[in-house]
Amino acid sequence: MPEEEADTKSQNLIGAFQETLNGLIENPYPYVSNPEGCKKRASVALILRVRPGYDHWPETGAGGREGEGAEDVKPSIHESLDRFFAQDWVQHGDPEAVFIKRAARVGDRWTSHVALPGGKRDPEDEDDKAVAIRETAEEIGFDLTSPHALFLGNLPERVVSTSWGKVPIMVLCPFVFLWTEPELPPFKLQPTEVASTHWVPLRILLSPSSRTYEYVDVSDRFARRGGAVTKSIIRSILGKMRFSAIRLVPSESLYCSSTAEFFSPEALDAGGASTTSVGSRLYNLYLGDHAGSSDKSRPLLLWGLTLGMLADFLDQMPPHNAVKLWSYPTFTSLDVRWIINALTGPLKRRNRQRLQNGGVENQTAMDSETEAVATGDNPWFIGGLSNGMKSPSKGTNQTRSYAVGVMLEGYYDMARRGVWIAASFRLLATAVLAVQLVRKYKSFRSS
Repeated sequence: MPEEEADTKSQNLIGAFQETLNGLIENPYPYVSNPEGCKKRASVALILRVRPGYDHWPETGAGGREGEGAEDVKPSIHESLDRFFAQDWVQHGDPEAVFIKRAARVGDRWTSHVALPGGKRDPEDEDDKAVAIRETAEEIGFDLTSPHALFLGNLPERVVSTSWGKVPIMVLCPFVFLWTEPELPPFKLQPTEVASTHWVPLRILLSPSSRTYEYVDVSDRFARRGGAVTKSIIRSILGKMRFSAIRLVPSESLYCSSTAEFFSPEALDAGGASTTSVGSRLYNLYLGDHAGSSDKSRPLLLWGLTLGMLADFLDQMPPHNAVKLWSYPTFTSLDVRWIINALTGPLKRRNRQRLQNGGVENQTAMDSETEAVATGDNPWFIGGLSNGMKSPSKGTNQTRSYAVGVMLEGYYDMARRGVWIAASFRLLATAVLAVQLVRKYKSFRSS
């Protein structure tokens, strides 16, 4: 009985998966031009596949080629997709997406982050889609020009700017591909770019139990010209910044064994003994200090820009709650968090109501370094929340305007204000305490 129930759930997910992919084909998102003063563009590839189940494993050589070659006319994308989903192994399979964990590199703003394969556009690239194809081949050795790699469309393009600022960095363009074979060619990981690849089932990405938080030290964002002491003071006041995340549970992983982070001889020489002090351990435990870590024992977390792009896709699938499960960025220090919540409470309720009434898409893509913004009257849109991006009618995405700062309109201005209010209260409390101590000391000396 449990096996039959699981099989039914799998088929329901496959049906929703097919409907979502058809929606991407029928509704391409519009091209987003670069803002003034910003010339860079980048593209990523969301690569999907269906993993066959044990009881419905296809015969060798069957794959996605059933019925092919029977006609001279090349089938349309819709026809190819229908043929793919008509196969028994697909109907009982498990849809998945592949992620990379970037290699640890000093000075890289996205070092050791979970991401989609992709990179910046070069002058010789024909278009944005060509960038995603080229970068995927370079980073993981996967050929998206293969006849078995079906290009389905794109997700909303977005302008990426520096977080806490208004400086655009690039336009980010996500493209969606479906691998139509039950077997995959071997990946070839570029050691300087990719530490590992991970196939993750969509049911895990959709599950509320997979939601968690990522914690990031942002003291340098508030003290760019300050030294270690200044940053330590800010860190003691704010703690770390907390971001919404998904804890990934891969069905299949591949590691680049030639990188130092795969196996450290120093760790072996140390006999596994930790040199971290007890105080540091307690502090890291309180702050959840695993941001940007290259340690393989750390949880594999999807957050920031990549989570935002996945939210755009996952929110189109039942139960259409991928963005509702997202939470506002905040800080680990309780007083700072309380002040920010008090300041932004009415704003969040008002923005939520506006978005629910408007039924617009989300752009949930914010991390410690960057934020994703949509085009519109206000070019500095950040993040969002929606009722679920159910498949729209054909062609609507070409003329649709994205939400302009709906959910987080004004949020970061209020959050910054809350940070400085909390810091002022801490400074005032410290001053009052210092005065009381001086008075008690003088009283003691006089007596």
